[in-house]
Amino acid sequence: MRMTSSTIRTRWSPKPDTATPQHRRAARAAAAVAAGALALSLSACGSSDEGSGGSTGDTDDTSNNVTLPKLDGTSLEVAAVWSGTEQANFKKVLQEFEKRTGAKVTFVPAQDPIINFIGSKVAGGQPPDIAMLPQPGAIKQAVDKGWAKPLGSEALKELGENYSQGWQDIGKVSGKPYGVYYKAANKSLIWYNNQVFENAGASEPETWPDLLNTAQTVFDSGVTPFSIGGAEGWTLTDWFENVYLSQAGPEKYDQLAKHEIKWTDPSVKDALTTLAQVWGKPDWIAGGASGALQTDFPASVTQVFTGGDQPKAAMVAAGDFAQVNIPSSMKIGTDAKVFPFPAVGDNGPVVSGGDAAVILQDSKGSQALATWLASPDAASIQAKLGGYLSPNKNVPNSDYPNAVQQKIAKALIDAGDDFRFDMSDQAPQAFGGTPGKGEWKILQDFLKNPKDIAGTQAKLEAEAAAAYGN
Repeated sequence: MRMTSSTIRTRWSPKPDTATPQHRRAARAAAAVAAGALALSLSACGSSDEGSGGSTGDTDDTSNNVTLPKLDGTSLEVAAVWSGTEQANFKKVLQEFEKRTGAKVTFVPAQDPIINFIGSKVAGGQPPDIAMLPQPGAIKQAVDKGWAKPLGSEALKELGENYSQGWQDIGKVSGKPYGVYYKAANKSLIWYNNQVFENAGASEPETWPDLLNTAQTVFDSGVTPFSIGGAEGWTLTDWFENVYLSQAGPEKYDQLAKHEIKWTDPSVKDALTTLAQVWGKPDWIAGGASGALQTDFPASVTQVFTGGDQPKAAMVAAGDFAQVNIPSSMKIGTDAKVFPFPAVGDNGPVVSGGDAAVILQDSKGSQALATWLASPDAASIQAKLGGYLSPNKNVPNSDYPNAVQQKIAKALIDAGDDFRFDMSDQAPQAFGGTPGKGEWKILQDFLKNPKDIAGTQAKLEAEAAAAYGN
């Protein structure tokens, strides 16, 4: 996953919006329920002292709930943009597949945007057998270019048994299943250094004004409030999407995601204006805007949880996957705590990302690997290692290594089909998923100059129109 890119939102549909007003009201109600459940879940586990971000969990005790063929002599390649701990943990999942089938699986490190990486491999006649794609838009591109191959009957059986219909549908293109969503991400969280909050007398905020007050309280105590990994543009789109979903609402969110309304819409102006209340205060950001733009995502997390009670920043807006970057010396639920992204509008936002396994070379081996990744057995291995969230509803909640992660996972599964997927991940990759271009670059520029709201909107619209073709 582009630390997505790997959470819950109101209903997302790949089809045109034909909902009645009654259905839309129901969706809004579901959104409120999902967000409320998450808020209660996180607050309930805030005092836990279980586990740490770098849990090494016991992965030897693996269930055997999926039938796999013998693949002795078969060699497979899996490409993904994952690195560091995330890559290492995924390799343990591949190792278990090797153990069960006799196949040899090689992990191929890819670069963002992965669709371009795959294109170069296809052009060279050596595409990987499976690619982990972090955007529905990338899946569609792979299908449109003739690279992606449909999932076979065994993988579809696992999907039907283990996934809600919504997660199955996100992996479809024109009604045909291509993607197994192996990894999910709750991207509506803010992690914080509890010692800093205690020293400052700060409390967890529930609304955007509360967040601003908390930030000021932390600043007055002598610690910079926010860490932002602005070197990676997706962290900035996550900020925008959380603000926009909560402030503009799910209907507008869906329209903007499909480019049915323009980025010059007043709702975008409102969201950027709200963002500027934080981004426009360089003293509130570790290193100021220039420092943030040189900080990658892992460092944005680490600098909140190192330095004792005088870290470089007190808070970082980051998905559940941030846990792998929290030092093991900081206990999650005690030293490192988390609260839901505060409500800007009537309801708090709940935003999802995810990574799907897509077959590029159809074979008995690649179909078996897709089937494996759709099984609870595979997901349970990585769940025990921490910093991972699965949309697979048959992964035992107890497999997650700490109470915080267990609550986040339960909220995801309990939400069923009631979720919204990351907006930039739904966009054509040229606009929503390319480093140094499109939305990523424009929001990086906005972080440097948050006064230029109209200019930012105009640039976003011009790039979106070109990418969407309308």
